[in-house]
Amino acid sequence: MMPITPTVKQLLIVNFLFFVGSQLLGDVAYQYLSLYDIENDSFRFWQPLTHMFMHAEVYNGNFSNIMHIAFNMFALYSFGSILEHYWGGIKFLFFYISCGLGAALLHSLVNYVHIQLLLDQLSQLSLSASDLHLLLNADYTSVFDENGQMVASQVSKIMEKAQFQQADFNTLIKAVQLCQTPAVGASGAIYGLLVAFAFMAPNAELGLMFIPIPIKAKYFVPGLLAVDLYMGVRGESIFGGASGIAHFAHIGGALVGFLMVLYWKKNQFKSNRWN
Repeated sequence: MMPITPTVKQLLIVNFLFFVGSQLLGDVAYQYLSLYDIENDSFRFWQPLTHMFMHAEVYNGNFSNIMHIAFNMFALYSFGSILEHYWGGIKFLFFYISCGLGAALLHSLVNYVHIQLLLDQLSQLSLSASDLHLLLNADYTSVFDENGQMVASQVSKIMEKAQFQQADFNTLIKAVQLCQTPAVGASGAIYGLLVAFAFMAPNAELGLMFIPIPIKAKYFVPGLLAVDLYMGVRGESIFGGASGIAHFAHIGGALVGFLMVLYWKKNQFKSNRWN
């Protein structure tokens, strides 16, 4: 196996520190460092960078979410060390961060468009921009009592004035979920590494635990991206149920990774180290 390279080692340490720190700080860390929609009151300008060092939170001793960081870090070690060996640390780090930022950009753009399409369905209600902003950021756990009845609040006043119907409320909740669900994880940057590896070693054989037959990288990576694109459009998970996966972040990281290695190859930077 390829020995771990210096920059990959440092990235692994930073991700581990972020993970441990976020488990200790809980909601505070996730609120400030995860990537929120630009319409969300929790959005901060640094989140496109910090979100790629955050990973799923461990709840009440349930360590199933630890696989999120485990898979990402294993991929970072496996593919990152190979790429850093050929590129050097500075070029590799520039590539990795660029793919992570590309993932944040495409995810945010798709999220924004999706939210706006949903809000357009409420245009007949003549809601003001401030009304929509309040509705998107409201805490709906406190809007209803234990009997499911709406309690008096700013949200209820807006809905009563606009004469919300059940279909309108269902549409709003879809937009609220998109606005209030943050994105975390290094997966976008990792997908960039996968694309770069497939570009540089197309005939290398890769495999997954549930696919016992090795597949060449030039088929494996595009196939993985095709599944992500399909699931992103359908809003589903490959394992069934609600997705909970930022598929377009994966696509964004992969797209930026592809464009960068293509540019470097055309400009004969493929074999040039930056350090």
